[in-house]
Amino acid sequence: MEREIQQLIEMGATRAQAKAALKQHRDVMEAAERIFDGEYADVVDEDEDIEMSSAKEREKPKVARMVTPDGDDDEDEELGDAGDDYDEDDVEDFADYDSDYEAKAETSRGPSNADPYAGIFFSKDRREEVIEVEEEPENVFVPDAGENANLMTQGQWMKGCPEGGEQSFLFSLYQELSEGECRCPNGCKKPFPRQKRDFFPIFSQFETYINHLHRIVPRLCDECHKRFCFACTEPISETNKAQDGDDDTLFHCPNLQGVILGVGLAMLEQTWLEETSGTSQKPSNGKRRKAEASHVPQSFDDDDDEDAYPPVTHSKKLKLGVGYAGDAKEDNSGHLEALKIQREKDEKLAKLLSDIRMYLPSIHREGGGKPSDFLVHPTALAHLRRRFNFVSSQLLRNDSLSDMSDRSVLYFELLNWLETISSHEALASMMAMPIMVGTSAKAMPSKRSGKQCIRERTIIYEGSSGPRELLEAIVIQAQAALKGLSPSKPAEEAEDAEMTEEQKRQTSDDKGKEKDDGKVIIEENQKLLAFCNSIISTAQAIDKSLRETKGEAFVERLHASLPKIPGTSASGQENEVVVKKGLSEEDMEKAYLEWANRVRFEYCDLTIDNPAPSKDDGSPHFKFVYNNEARMLANADIPKRSLAIAKELAVLTTNLPVAWNSSVFLRVDESRVDVIKALITGPEGTPYYNGCFLFDIFLGASYNQMPPSVKYVTTNGGKYRFNPNLYADGKVCLSLLGTWQGPGWVAGRSTLLQVLISIQSMILCEEPYLNEPAWSSSTGTPASKAYSANVRRMVVKTAMLGNLKNPPEPFTDVIRTHFRIKAQSIIKQLDDWLEQDDGKLTSGENSGHTRAPNGDDPNGNGLRADVDELKELLLRLENGEDIDIAQES
Repeated sequence: MEREIQQLIEMGATRAQAKAALKQHRDVMEAAERIFDGEYADVVDEDEDIEMSSAKEREKPKVARMVTPDGDDDEDEELGDAGDDYDEDDVEDFADYDSDYEAKAETSRGPSNADPYAGIFFSKDRREEVIEVEEEPENVFVPDAGENANLMTQGQWMKGCPEGGEQSFLFSLYQELSEGECRCPNGCKKPFPRQKRDFFPIFSQFETYINHLHRIVPRLCDECHKRFCFACTEPISETNKAQDGDDDTLFHCPNLQGVILGVGLAMLEQTWLEETSGTSQKPSNGKRRKAEASHVPQSFDDDDDEDAYPPVTHSKKLKLGVGYAGDAKEDNSGHLEALKIQREKDEKLAKLLSDIRMYLPSIHREGGGKPSDFLVHPTALAHLRRRFNFVSSQLLRNDSLSDMSDRSVLYFELLNWLETISSHEALASMMAMPIMVGTSAKAMPSKRSGKQCIRERTIIYEGSSGPRELLEAIVIQAQAALKGLSPSKPAEEAEDAEMTEEQKRQTSDDKGKEKDDGKVIIEENQKLLAFCNSIISTAQAIDKSLRETKGEAFVERLHASLPKIPGTSASGQENEVVVKKGLSEEDMEKAYLEWANRVRFEYCDLTIDNPAPSKDDGSPHFKFVYNNEARMLANADIPKRSLAIAKELAVLTTNLPVAWNSSVFLRVDESRVDVIKALITGPEGTPYYNGCFLFDIFLGASYNQMPPSVKYVTTNGGKYRFNPNLYADGKVCLSLLGTWQGPGWVAGRSTLLQVLISIQSMILCEEPYLNEPAWSSSTGTPASKAYSANVRRMVVKTAMLGNLKNPPEPFTDVIRTHFRIKAQSIIKQLDDWLEQDDGKLTSGENSGHTRAPNGDDPNGNGLRADVDELKELLLRLENGEDIDIAQES
């Protein structure tokens, strides 16, 4: 019983009112309705003698549900006017309403010193079942607006709300403003009827709705000739009207604030769905999140079951780029037209967001806060969490900072919303709350209410990343982009530096273009720079506001749950992962993913001491295939290249694919972001599985007009050719790199991430023999099987055992942790490979012709010896032995 009382108190009732209502009404929601109807307004003293019957039955948890109207007209009459007796004291009961998550955390059973933020930060595991109602909307003509409009139904108004407390506030406000009557507060008590078309019409334009409210809200009583607010039934002072002007009318009371945000955000949600329907969303390049935001459909058929509600969709790894063979050309037609259409959609959404934002509670409003800014209606938070969170989460899940920058008109407005919300004490905690996402729906039998068909469905809601957490992923991208935009040396030195031969050749090639393009590129750099700074400053402003409104402990707890910014190799201790023996394979995979996500991208020092000090010109040296090329561009300042690298780094920081089956790790020099090393672990189901394959990558002077330079370095000293597309000398044959036929690099659109994923998925493939065009039709032939067996032997010797005994910098920790966590899985894999081996000698050239077996010994090729040595090292790693394997070898 105490729990029901506390729930009603959270809704705004007094303890005495809660007890009195629960004495007569078994259901909490019905009790709340009666309280807000004013039936218990006269209950002011605590009555200790109230006897509660059937307490245990009422304590049984109930499924949260919306109120479903039925055909009983008498019951509708009993509801009456929910707002007739709603006075200012009642309103103040919810002035401090902030988060039902926090309230539940405080009132839940357990010790009094329980974590006050547990409800907010741990609710991503929360799962709720809610019954929602759908009614056919009524279309009416609104005379003062001069157009027809659909009237928002109660089901639409309350859709997507899994919280019991919020449901009661939503229901109460909807009933108060859609039916019954209000009386003139100036003494004459003349009744003025309310209808749904007064406050709940959905027009084609938000401006039409606001103009409509301006005409109906300031009501002039034709008996006493005094003005009052049609929304809250309070007098409007003529002095205040003359002083503040008509615009202040809609900021007069929290009732108006709640309904304007509800209708406005419903229009925003509808516009978003219309603008994005039929268009493919930008693919997520390998990034995975716990839950993706999905939308509850507006309608469904009675025959629909689970299919009536689309489940949460998770992006699959997209195979970007073509690795070999073929002469197909990419169709670039329509790209400019598509950009124009997208820009028009973004401008429309940005305009709507800007218009609605004016009515957000904000005590920092220009000209000073309005009455509704200080007295926030509880439905404001409910609308924001349900409708704004849906649209904002879709925008914040964009994996491309470049795309966001191109659509900055929309994203700048989104950032303004986040700052405004975080700066208000009553809304701030929403930044840390998980977004409740609908994951499935099940239709229920239809009901009839007069001529109207009422349909219900059960919605399952699950928690997903909150707004601040989603924003952090973009902050990481923005910081990486700023690093790419930063010149490698002071600007004044760059102007005096002598141009390299490569730069001179580029200047010569671009002659005639530079005058036209140079200014544009610099403007693009400045645009991206401003956008990145805006993202970072928004995150900082949100954190500052949360510190002021929620305290330092709240922000510290929030930051602990945010994605971590890629660091340097010096943070190796932080990246250490502890895996206990005896864990299940599922737990091992989870540990591997948590670790891989932390270390997949890092900045580190890739420089080495100058091997020839006497010839030192001051430029740093790198243990890198492209050392000379990198040193030539040590003092380069090429705006077009800087812009391309900035966009590239932004994507790479958060989108490198990592999985138990195959991952990509990147290390970027902390002072030269064009110097990159990559490690790709071989995919499952291929002869490369669990091997570690390293590549040196250099983003040259002409990047991104030309592809990056990529060299394969896991070659056993230039002896092994692992694939028809990976030569022993390190050459990588890939159409994207211009080293093979087929669709090539597209300036300004192709990316390094495409190159890496193409190598991972198309070169390190299941049947590498087929990568040679002359052998492409030899699937499953003895020659193909022999080729794969030969690859497996080379992988064990070099990509596994060789890299484990002498791990190359800067991937020492990555390689050892990879083998340590997957030790038992790899041991089983090695046993399988031994059984599949054909006993032939290893052919480093791997030309498709292998030598005869060595005598009668089926394993005379050395594979068993390599496997035995590798198993021993794996067991030692698994046991946590701190040994220097390189020295022992």
